Amino acid sequence: MIGSATRPAPARPPRRSVVALALAAMLLAGCDGPASALDPAGRGAADIAVLFTIMAVGAAVVWAVVVAIALYAGLLNPRPHSRRSARWLILGGGVIVPTVTLAALLLYGLVLMPQLREPPPAGGLRIDVSGEQWWWRVAYHLPGHDAPVTLANEIRLPVGERTEFRLSSPDVIHSFWIPALGGKLDNIPGRTTTLVLEPTRTGTYRGICAEYCGSSHARMEFHAVVMERPAFDRWLAAQAAPARPPATTLEQRGAEAFLTHGCAACHAIRGTPAAGVVGPDLTHVGSRLGLAAGTLPNDPDAFRAWVAHPDAFKPDVPMPAFAMLPDDDLDAIAAYLESLQ
Repeated sequence: MIGSATRPAPARPPRRSVVALALAAMLLAGCDGPASALDPAGRGAADIAVLFTIMAVGAAVVWAVVVAIALYAGLLNPRPHSRRSARWLILGGGVIVPTVTLAALLLYGLVLMPQLREPPPAGGLRIDVSGEQWWWRVAYHLPGHDAPVTLANEIRLPVGERTEFRLSSPDVIHSFWIPALGGKLDNIPGRTTTLVLEPTRTGTYRGICAEYCGSSHARMEFHAVVMERPAFDRWLAAQAAPARPPATTLEQRGAEAFLTHGCAACHAIRGTPAAGVVGPDLTHVGSRLGLAAGTLPNDPDAFRAWVAHPDAFKPDVPMPAFAMLPDDDLDAIAAYLESLQ
């Protein structure tokens, strides 16, 4: 009967289409976020994103012309061509179009380079960043101050201001890169290279080492925080201050254990006898957004795990393991480090 006729089942999309859509969604998702060069939050990154788009268009033009010639000669008009026709196909599509397109891209890139390297105004912010296996030593140079403000694995910048980074390395080649803020530049042993960044949007972004530098290369990250100028000034003033004294009995025991067990031989905590220069400065380590160059969260459990078993999180890390310490000492050291705000 007509009234009881069943409706046909809706057509199911082909499996290949579903896979293609999923891959496209994954690719588009990779163009956004705190570590994406195509989601610019800085002047340099915005210029590079425009350059990427223009270069992609140029590549598409060359590809389209070459494919069009191949389709014309192989499918649409497969018969033998005259010498004049073949010459124009080869010279026009194989020489003239690629040469003009690539020359235009080169000219645009050369015009863009001076803008990316424009130095900050006199008296502007200058930061030294030393890439070391496998962490970042950071030093802020302030006008009127003889000694720099030293910290590690975290960079904070005022929005809308150009900042000069002086990059170096004592061991191997590293590469300093904050994709959302600008281009990357190598930290080269024995040399000092200069990078200028100008953030245009506040937020927290991901920085990485973009040059393979050893077994824990993938665990060499840092946070880059862009702030309004008043908030940045308050943060930098707090970083310049010495560490606050331990406030609780547990923290006091942790400070004593930190010195007793030799941690001060490698690490500095300003305002205390700890004055080591081998490892990261820990004066305000409790205020940072992460531990071990972005490998762990900043909390007492992570401190305890890192002190006891650093090689479990970073293969071949130079820091020795302190798993032999009593649990009470490990807990106290973790509490003390977390208190260094």
